[in-house]
Amino acid sequence: DLESHLLRCQQLPVTVLTDHQDLSNTELKTILNSTAPRQYRIRAKLRTYKPQKLYQSIKLHCSKCNSLTEVPDGDDFAFILQGSVITNHNPELHNMSWYDSVTWTTEDQRQRKIAIHFVKHDEMLQQPEDTLLMIEGGMLKEICKLAKRFKCVIPVRSTEHDLEVLDLSAPFLLQGNIKYYGCKQCSTPKPIKSLSSIAAKQQPSWEPTEIAQVLGIELLQYVFVMKFTLVDGTGALNAYLLDY
Repeated sequence: DLESHLLRCQQLPVTVLTDHQDLSNTELKTILNSTAPRQYRIRAKLRTYKPQKLYQSIKLHCSKCNSLTEVPDGDDFAFILQGSVITNHNPELHNMSWYDSVTWTTEDQRQRKIAIHFVKHDEMLQQPEDTLLMIEGGMLKEICKLAKRFKCVIPVRSTEHDLEVLDLSAPFLLQGNIKYYGCKQCSTPKPIKSLSSIAAKQQPSWEPTEIAQVLGIELLQYVFVMKFTLVDGTGALNAYLLDY
């Protein structure tokens, strides 16, 4: 794997970067004293790389403001969901023309009220694998379970006039095991009723990019980021890798 490969590179006396084979090798000191952008071919040793654990290399990137943020862990999401449970449901927002609603009360001590809104197409419910649903009052375990069966799941809460997505610290959309996040700085979330424009299409695909666009959310992309420190005896150069 990549981690063991990097360790082997550190143990070797020299790491050869083979790109630009038409160029002769350049000392790092020369590169450090040059102005960018230029292309070089170097012969150097990999001294260190960060992060040490590969899972820490995964970040969220906004192509609009170019920000990099950490991927929130499950505890953050669970905490936000717990806060949304306190919000009272608005029954006037149930069973609208473009979605059907089902509600029930959990049998645990808290007796949470959960509402699931199934988006319809041509006034009909679709097959689970083609269905987008919205859930109010659900906890992490319940939402992940639904995401495995239905095409898309959007955690929501009630307002006076419409449903809305939760705090953008949480994923605004789940599709299978993938969680989709929006940029807090660049997004201007719209009411959930904006989704009715997709439901009205001849064949709604419920693609995350389209959902994000109609909801006014700037979609964050998962990126792989690493920092390498290269040395050759004349200087040390930090190299950064960023890839989708």
